[in-house]
Amino acid sequence: MINALRERDDAHTLLAAGTERALRGVGGLVLLRGATGTGRTAVLEAAAAHAAERGLRVLRARCSPEDDGMPLSTVGRLLGHVPEYAGMPSSDYHRRAARLWELLGSSAARSPLLLAVDDVHLADRSSRRWLAEAAGHLDRMPVLIVATERSQYDIDPQPVGLTHALSASFVRTHTLAPLTDEASAEMLRAHLPEADPEWTAECVRASAGHPLLLLALLEDLRGTPPLPLPDSCAALYPGAYPAAVAWWLDSAGTATADVARALAALEEVGTPDPGGDPPALLAETTGADPARVAGWLTAMTRLGLLRPGAGRQPRYAHPLLRDAVLTGWPTPRRQEVHRAAAEALLSRGGRVEAVARHLLRAPVVGKPWALRVLRDAVTVAVDASRTEHAVGYLRRALDEPLSDARRQRLLTELGSLEYHSADAGAAISRLAEALHLEGEPRDRVHTAIALGTALAGQGEVRTAMGMLRRTEAGLAGHPGLARTVQTATAFLSDHDQIQRQEAYGWLGETAARSPELLGTAGRALLVRHAATAGLVSAQDAMKQVHALLAEPADPSAEPFLLGTAAAVAQWADELDEAERLVERGMALQSCSLLHPMHRALVSTRADIAAARGDQATLLAHAAAPRRTPADAGPGNVDAHVLMALVHADRTDEAQRLAAGFDLRRAPDSWELNRFLYARGVLRAAVGDPAGALTDWLECGRRQLAREVVSPVVTPWRTAVAEHGLTAGRAGEAVELAEEELRLAEVWNTPRTVGRALRVLGTVTGGRRGLELAGEAVRILRGAPADTDMELIPALLAQGRQLIGAGERSRARDSLREASERAERKGAVRFHALAASALREGGARHHSSPRTGSAALTPSERRVAELAAGGRTNAEIAGLLHLARRTVETHLTHVYRKLRIRRRSELAGALGARGVG
Repeated sequence: MINALRERDDAHTLLAAGTERALRGVGGLVLLRGATGTGRTAVLEAAAAHAAERGLRVLRARCSPEDDGMPLSTVGRLLGHVPEYAGMPSSDYHRRAARLWELLGSSAARSPLLLAVDDVHLADRSSRRWLAEAAGHLDRMPVLIVATERSQYDIDPQPVGLTHALSASFVRTHTLAPLTDEASAEMLRAHLPEADPEWTAECVRASAGHPLLLLALLEDLRGTPPLPLPDSCAALYPGAYPAAVAWWLDSAGTATADVARALAALEEVGTPDPGGDPPALLAETTGADPARVAGWLTAMTRLGLLRPGAGRQPRYAHPLLRDAVLTGWPTPRRQEVHRAAAEALLSRGGRVEAVARHLLRAPVVGKPWALRVLRDAVTVAVDASRTEHAVGYLRRALDEPLSDARRQRLLTELGSLEYHSADAGAAISRLAEALHLEGEPRDRVHTAIALGTALAGQGEVRTAMGMLRRTEAGLAGHPGLARTVQTATAFLSDHDQIQRQEAYGWLGETAARSPELLGTAGRALLVRHAATAGLVSAQDAMKQVHALLAEPADPSAEPFLLGTAAAVAQWADELDEAERLVERGMALQSCSLLHPMHRALVSTRADIAAARGDQATLLAHAAAPRRTPADAGPGNVDAHVLMALVHADRTDEAQRLAAGFDLRRAPDSWELNRFLYARGVLRAAVGDPAGALTDWLECGRRQLAREVVSPVVTPWRTAVAEHGLTAGRAGEAVELAEEELRLAEVWNTPRTVGRALRVLGTVTGGRRGLELAGEAVRILRGAPADTDMELIPALLAQGRQLIGAGERSRARDSLREASERAERKGAVRFHALAASALREGGARHHSSPRTGSAALTPSERRVAELAAGGRTNAEIAGLLHLARRTVETHLTHVYRKLRIRRRSELAGALGARGVG
């Protein structure tokens, strides 16, 4: 049995002393005051039991709101039936009071009395008057009156207390405070001795020191205590705890209950007041008096039901208590409070998402501000990569009154976000619904392109093509938009070989017959097609791209133009220009919309990072959760990440990544072919040459079927040639390498030509092979772009051939350069191959440190020290007269060598770490 009377010794002492005085013939009034649930009744019952043991006769009355209907009804229940009342008028208080006083006197003459009156604040007014008057005459009678009275700050002021007009000499008052945490925990352990301390502390917080709540909670949690304590009352049975909280709210009155529930709703949504004045926000939400709200918050905090949260915002002591306050709240009333809270927050300058979170729980507002807030919240959520929040705001926005045109735009955006959230089925349904609404032609084009992108990503390429062609046919009178749809159709046809042949065949014929029918984006696609087909040089391709970029372009087609131009510039080793074009294209794209060029631009950005050997950027994708749209297969970024993991010698991670895709279900696309090439690189690295050859040959077969013969996309021939050499098929290897060189010389960039020369030199061997390897190194070293990721294997190939030719000194120079460049790029695998070749060439063990502060170059140390001192990258670049990218590269190397991840760790690492 739980002892519910802990920390009540002062009250027991006071009551025991009153009992003893009554036994001596000196009575009095003791008033026990306290908030709801603090145990007033338990103390009263204990006093009555003690009095009975000491020989007092105990008379009891428990008051209720119904008592107010009959004068002196509470006192009448105490003293028994009064027959004379039948003839007395109910308004004759004095005669009735006198008769009751006579009854009290005659009862006291027979035996000392204890009159126990519980909840005297609910007694009828005349009974409270009688008890107060009696208190002044009990000092010569053996009568002790003990009354309990609720004393709690409410929004609506309480009526005056029983003893407000009495002299302190006539009454002894004691206020019961909530239990301390220690006393509450002791009560709980008495019931559950083996309770976990953490669980016990949670129960104490949920009860807030109120015995009523603690006993009710234990009734719901009888048996083995769950861990952790649930946050929802739905997990409690039989529901004594939420019932106790409901009783607390009922006793406080409607106004207080409304404020308490509004506070719980604000806390649940997580919306602090922007002005730092929680009482004012609550008052504005509920219509209550701000001064009374402030007082109530202070009182509830003092009672332990509320606790200060972040920024001194009041919060309920435990989520379970908050949920109990909300339990049973009628839905319409709850929704109305959320609507009022949204409007109040908006008027007080609250954050747009804070307002929107209340609108999610509010009924339809039907006013422009609600839709504006929800749309702004979508933008904020998307910018912060909280796609699921943006989806929720858009779904709620669709409940507001909307024109067809606006509904179409919202549905398009919602479908796009749902697709990014891997809910392709819902996305396609939304977009199809949007396409059937009457809207502006430009909006219809955006919707059609988004739907086509979603369908193609799910392998429904023919369906996508048919839908886009129907959309194009409905754009009579809008030639610019029609050309944009043509371009989207051609671009998305890359997912299907047959559709691709048809689309590019039509583009080529149209360009030859009526070039005015093609926009700049369509002609840019033809330049890209010619580059991959081995029909044009990089120089000529860029000349055409620059001319197209200089022409006026329809805004709806500009993303296609920029994305295609960026891809061609990257292949042409114009990496800086490619990066600028990517950034321009991304600036045009709303990342909440589904557009094929968004993924294409992200893909080109990864191509640029790979071309520069920016392993850190690529490996960051490996560490981040995969957030690709709901496509069935891998993308180009996945292929680059796979190869970056191989370069970093993290082949276990690479194998897990590769195993995560079922390529049998993947849609046909150039991205699948790139991933096959990357998986071949992985298989070769882990000692599976047969699997590698299968992947590379399949990649080549698919590329050739798509008329992609140039090595600008996937150099599968060089991979097969090197494998053929190790497999003893030198003749086939030379043939493939020569074909690769011929195609590379058509495109004619240092990267493609240098790679082809390096492989041809390797498979040719001898003096001719050494010359080809040297030429590869010369071309790659002199390239204007960063070609280290091709130069390193070229140096390795040259070094091995020099060892074979007996020129060990020259070989070691090439291999050491390869080793140093590999270390700078974080290419662990290349570094290991260079070290192995150096040992083969007779070099001594390289003893200089590879990690730790001693491994930093002078330039790296200068940059690191400035960064550790708080300088920004831009400031460091200005101080040292370096490009900002160079500063970023130095810092990447510094982090790797010091084995740290954050700028804040630099100062300690520079001083504390030596040779790694």
